[in-house]
Amino acid sequence: MTLQEMVNQAASLYSDRKAVWFDECNDRPPTFYTYATVVKLATELTAFLQKHCDQQGECEIGLYCYPGINLPSWILGILQVPAAYSPVDPDAPPMLSTYFMKKSNLQYILVENDKINKFRMSYVGWFYCNSSTIEHIGLTLFQMSSSNTDLNSQVDDVKSKYEPFKAMGNSQPGYTICPDQTEVKTSEGGYMDVGQKYSLAYVLHTSGTTGIPKIVRVPHKCIVPNIQHLKSIFEITQDDMLFLASPLTFDPSVVELFIALTSGASILVVPNTVKMMPVELSAALFHHHHVTVLQATPTLLRRFGANIIKSTVLSANTSLRVLALGGEAFPVLNLLKSWKHKENKTSIFNLYGITEVSSWATCYKIPEEVFSADFTTEFPIPLGSPLLGTKVEVRDTNGSAVLEGEGQIFIGGEERICFLDDEITVPLGTMRETGDFVRVQNAKLFFLGRKDNQIKRHGKRFNIECLQQAADLFVVPKDDLEERETLKELQKHLPAHAVPDELVLIKALPLTSHGKVDISELNKIYQSHLNSRRRDSKLSGAEELWERLQYLWKSVLGLLGDSTRISKDAVFLYSGGDSLKALRFYGEIEMLVGKAVPGLLEVILSRSIEEVYRHILKILFPDEDQFMNYDNVVKRKLSGNSGEDFHAKYIKLKSERGLEVASGLMSFIALSRGNHCFSVNSTKSFMQPNNTVQVGVELLQPPSFLHLVTPSIMKSHVQGYEMGNRILTLTNKANKTDCCSVQQIHAECSHVTMAELALCIRWKSNTRKCVDASPLVIIPSKEVSASVYVGSHSHAMQAIDLDSGETKWEKNLGDRIESSACVSKCGNFIVVGCYDGLVYVLQSSDGEIHWTFVTEDTVKSSAVVDPSSGLVYIGSHDQHVYALDIYQKACIWKLHCEGGAVFSSPCLSSFPHHLYVATLGGLLLAVNPVTGSKIWKSFLGKPLFSSPHCNEKYICVGCVDGNLYCYTHSGEKVWQFSTNGPVFSSPCISSLTKQEIFFGSHDCFIYCCNMEGNLLWKFEATSSVYGTPFVFQSDDLKNKILLAAVSRDGKVWILNAKSGTAEGVDKLPGEVFSSPVVWGTKLVVGCRNDYVYCLDLYTTEKKNS
Repeated sequence: MTLQEMVNQAASLYSDRKAVWFDECNDRPPTFYTYATVVKLATELTAFLQKHCDQQGECEIGLYCYPGINLPSWILGILQVPAAYSPVDPDAPPMLSTYFMKKSNLQYILVENDKINKFRMSYVGWFYCNSSTIEHIGLTLFQMSSSNTDLNSQVDDVKSKYEPFKAMGNSQPGYTICPDQTEVKTSEGGYMDVGQKYSLAYVLHTSGTTGIPKIVRVPHKCIVPNIQHLKSIFEITQDDMLFLASPLTFDPSVVELFIALTSGASILVVPNTVKMMPVELSAALFHHHHVTVLQATPTLLRRFGANIIKSTVLSANTSLRVLALGGEAFPVLNLLKSWKHKENKTSIFNLYGITEVSSWATCYKIPEEVFSADFTTEFPIPLGSPLLGTKVEVRDTNGSAVLEGEGQIFIGGEERICFLDDEITVPLGTMRETGDFVRVQNAKLFFLGRKDNQIKRHGKRFNIECLQQAADLFVVPKDDLEERETLKELQKHLPAHAVPDELVLIKALPLTSHGKVDISELNKIYQSHLNSRRRDSKLSGAEELWERLQYLWKSVLGLLGDSTRISKDAVFLYSGGDSLKALRFYGEIEMLVGKAVPGLLEVILSRSIEEVYRHILKILFPDEDQFMNYDNVVKRKLSGNSGEDFHAKYIKLKSERGLEVASGLMSFIALSRGNHCFSVNSTKSFMQPNNTVQVGVELLQPPSFLHLVTPSIMKSHVQGYEMGNRILTLTNKANKTDCCSVQQIHAECSHVTMAELALCIRWKSNTRKCVDASPLVIIPSKEVSASVYVGSHSHAMQAIDLDSGETKWEKNLGDRIESSACVSKCGNFIVVGCYDGLVYVLQSSDGEIHWTFVTEDTVKSSAVVDPSSGLVYIGSHDQHVYALDIYQKACIWKLHCEGGAVFSSPCLSSFPHHLYVATLGGLLLAVNPVTGSKIWKSFLGKPLFSSPHCNEKYICVGCVDGNLYCYTHSGEKVWQFSTNGPVFSSPCISSLTKQEIFFGSHDCFIYCCNMEGNLLWKFEATSSVYGTPFVFQSDDLKNKILLAAVSRDGKVWILNAKSGTAEGVDKLPGEVFSSPVVWGTKLVVGCRNDYVYCLDLYTTEKKNS
């Protein structure tokens, strides 16, 4: 079965139905052809071509035209010769088109009559007209001039540009070499021959992984199964209207055309210019022609803009029945959900394929339930199942099949075969390398990205190497061409989307020691150029800043096509932004204004666009009063200090106050995220659950308390204290990790089903809004139940009974709470920060306010208490860290952190007595906790959301640049450990595991490395990991040393801390940014579905019994 046979079958059944509509979207009414008219015109063209074209062997005929009413007739007319059609883009650079035509040995080309002058000017003397024009069909036939040496030389010039190194090799008898295969196959098992009569349907060209445009000859046998299967999947009928969204040189256009024309349905064609106008295009598609099936790239969909997508494309009453997205990575599901009306019934599909195995290889229908408001789980979109006749394999770098994990996709099939470039025969069943990498999980494929240097710009793919070769990028001719002239020259050789925005002129190319171009040096030169441009950048004033700020806002959020005005109250994180996009927005603004803007990132993360604008104005125009009128920003001053500077000031704690505090001491242990523990006055009679629980905590307390700590907690820690004057000491005896011993564990189903531990909800407490804060668990020594303290976005601070889940008290603060609470030295108070800029000191017994301290901005930082002095240290988005005496209700000192907000929690080291502070400005500070003076600082260059954590030798902190950094207490960087995503998680260092550091990354892995920075194991979760892991051990859980970690999608993972294998897993019904805390067999964590959860951990044997 061929494409033309399928069309003629449909035409015989639906001869009077409208086959094609053409709408110029102007004052002229749209025109249409019926199936009978399309076939009639096609038959006339076929007869004309059969008369004038020499059909010796396989015939290929070019088609130089824009989309119009005649397009289906022209393509069908060529196919019926029979011949293959080869679309040539009139807007493509002539040199590229010439290369394509020569490489594919194109002898004939049909030119649209009103494009003849353009064609002749582009290919002067290269073709001659050997026939008369077919006026009513609108085409003229040209034939290649066989004696034209100029054409051959120009083609060879292009070829030398694209093919600087021609691979050499010897072929052996009985073998066929296919460039894109990883193995050579014998032809004994059968092969497909390009010379087989009438086998080809069309010829396209594409750019391959080397930058060389590939010629792709597509047989009918390869594309027909695609058409047949997709017609079935999309349930196409004669009542459907499809849109020709793709250009003819992009093979999805074949699918669009022939799904319609082989079903009795209609195809809508509009001029290319209309595709660039969202309002006109949406009106034509959905108001005038009621398109029911749209196959498009995500870029084309986004071009409509959010407003049109919501109101028209995916509205409740849209005509659109099927939306199939392909050619690019599938959009983020949450964004798609925000566009799709709750009553919308459009079926949405994800398509994947490569031109080398034309056209689509896989298809996946997005389940309808994921679009419901109740569905809050993160749902990655797979590539889907192979289409008819298609085989999909995933292989690793050794060519072995990948059943779970990451690898490269290979596509093929018994007859799903195309001929690339000069291939004459190809073995049946050939598998083509795609250059695309995927993750295989539970037999599903999830797209990761490309392996080569190809990038997409303005929705079109091109290869950087191709650009460098074609344009001699970074090379300047001796006569120093002007930049405008150089760009004009480049436009002759490159498509519009590949022409660079600017040129950087340098005197000579930097070379490596091997004589090759030094790419790293070129990058440094360009970075220097960017820095220089930033310094020289000038804005004309506030009005221009506002306009450009709105553009950047929309650009970063992917809303450039949305004509809706941005509300001045719009908050970045509530408008589709996240931490990563905030970092990009931050960088774009600094590039725009040409200078650093202190405190900008924290304003972006928490304030409106108007406040972002005013913050920038304050920095750019400090002397202009008219820009300083903050309507909704109240300057806060330090309470009771009359503006006094507390820098380096220390008020010695008097003995009377110490006695006063001591008289009210409680005996308790307090646990918080990352195995931080604070223990006071615990006696030997203070029994833990079953008297055998260890939490591997870091105990920061004076030596006089050592003998009072519970033996089960202090077990094996005494030696560490004696050696390092500190309770936690890492012996650093672990051997250097051998690369071969590193384990990578995936979150496979088998791990879950074979898990020895189970989790079930013990209780949950409703806070009425998201809980991003991490819990504080306090276990008193007397016969009083343990308590959980946690805050919520609802402004509520709750104290919850750990055993029963009953709320002991609830206190509403002034604004959202993301800060995690800490307990005072005496145990009588809870300290927590708030979005209203206040630090609240609440009575732990009833939640009543003991004292509030006023900072000048939001407090997301979590406080830490000095166990010797009782001072509380906390950071603020006002770029200061504070030392507070909550008993005297006084600020002892405050320290400005050099232009960076303090988001994370400070870390206190007992010996040496240092306070470590990390800022969003990328600064890690060591501070004297007594005086507030700086001891040392290290600038990491990127924001630090992670909280520092230390032991007696090192201090570790994660960074959004994807690294975990390790320093000595004297400020010397020891090592950095790299992940593949930003690290928001704080490192967990536990005395239970001695030599290990645990943390999560945005790349979806939970990592364990040793104190030398070597990877011990990593576990692949199902989503990014923001929270901090927690190490624990219990006899009730077979006394294993375990690690609790939570991924953003709500999965609670219990891992073996030594091996990284999964021991148990559960799923919370919402996203999680909170960190877990474990006491005994109870795990407590906050969730974004408004609840705090307590999960019971138990062995499956105990459950069964």
